[in-house]
Amino acid sequence: MPAPPPSLLNLGADGLCDWLTECGEKPFRAKQIRNGIFSGRVESPREIATLPAPLRERIAAELPLFSGEPVRHQVARDRTEKLLLRFADPSGKSEGHHVECVLMRETGRRTVCISTQVGCAMGCVFCASGIGGVQRDLTRGEILEQVLRLDRLLPPADQPGGRITNVVVMGIGEPLANLRNLTGVLEELTATDGLGLSPRRITVSTVGLPAQMRKFAELGKPYNLAVSLHAPNDELRSEIVPINRSTGLQAVLEAADSYFGATGRRVTYEYVLMAGVNDQPEHASELGRLLAGRRAHVNLIPMNDVAELDFSAPGEPATDAFFRTLNAAGVPTTVRKRKGADIDAACGQLRRVAEREPVPLTV
Repeated sequence: MPAPPPSLLNLGADGLCDWLTECGEKPFRAKQIRNGIFSGRVESPREIATLPAPLRERIAAELPLFSGEPVRHQVARDRTEKLLLRFADPSGKSEGHHVECVLMRETGRRTVCISTQVGCAMGCVFCASGIGGVQRDLTRGEILEQVLRLDRLLPPADQPGGRITNVVVMGIGEPLANLRNLTGVLEELTATDGLGLSPRRITVSTVGLPAQMRKFAELGKPYNLAVSLHAPNDELRSEIVPINRSTGLQAVLEAADSYFGATGRRVTYEYVLMAGVNDQPEHASELGRLLAGRRAHVNLIPMNDVAELDFSAPGEPATDAFFRTLNAAGVPTTVRKRKGADIDAACGQLRRVAEREPVPLTV
C-alpha cells in the first residue's frame, strides 16, 4: 500500500534530528520545533518564531504538521467535544478516510479518546466502528495528530483546565493490532519534551489479543490496560466478539494476568450491557466467579444505540442489579457515565453519519 503523505509528527525526536542533519541544520533545532508543537500549540511550522524563516518554510513545505482535515466539530451540552478528521486514502481510491477523536471534560480532568485504525476488523456485534470492516492502520502521525488537535481546543496551558490530563486509546480500531505505530505515539505522550504525561494516565483498550497483550507488557511501562470482555463464557463471547473463536477467553485472561504481573497495573475489564443478551442475573454471577480473586476492575457500559444494529441498553434496574452482583462477589465495579450523548460521541457513530450524509464542518 502506498505511504500516506509525509508529516512532521511521523518522525519522532530522533527522526527529526536526522532530517535536520540531512538539511545541514544543527540538531538543537529539533528542541525548538518540538517545543512549538507540544508547548506552543502551533498550527503550522511557520508559526515557530525561534526558527529561521527559510527553515520554517522548508518544514512547512516538506513536513506539514497536520495531514488531516477537520470535517466536523461538535460540542455537547456537557462540553464534550468531538472531531471528525479526514485523512488521505493512500490508495487514491477514495476522497479520504474518516476517524474520530473526543475531548471529555470533568472536574480536574481533561481526557481525550483517540482512534488507531480506519474502521475495525474485530467485528464486535454492538459496535459502530466495525461496520464495513477495517480499511487501514493509522500512521504514528495520524494518531498523534488527534491528541494535538484536541489539545488546541483547551484554554492556554497556564490557565485552569488548560492541559490534557488523561489519554484513552479506545476510539475506532483495535489499538494492539496497530501496536507498532501506537508505541511511537505513547513515547511522544510521555516524553518530557512531548506531552509529558505519566504512563499511569494513559489507558489502552483491546478486544483481547493475547500475543499482542504480552508484547505490550514487554514495553515495561505502567500503562493501564482495558480488556473488552462483554461476556463471562466462551460461547456467548464468541457470538458478541467473533475474534474470541480464535483466541478463547482463558488465553485472554492469562495474558491479562501476565500484564498485571509485569506492570503492577490492575486490569480493567469493559463489559457493554445489551438488553436480553449478556445482562441477565446468571451472567453477572458467572462473571463474578470468573474474576473473583483477580486484580481486576469491571467497567459496566450500558450500550449506546446504533441505528444499524438491533441491540439496546438495559434499563437502570437491570444495570444496578448487575453492578450489585459483581460487588457482592468482591469484584470492584463501576458504571460508566455517558458523555456527549447529543453529539454521537460513542465511537464510530459520527463517522457513519458523515459517510452517509457528508456535510461541511460545523461548530
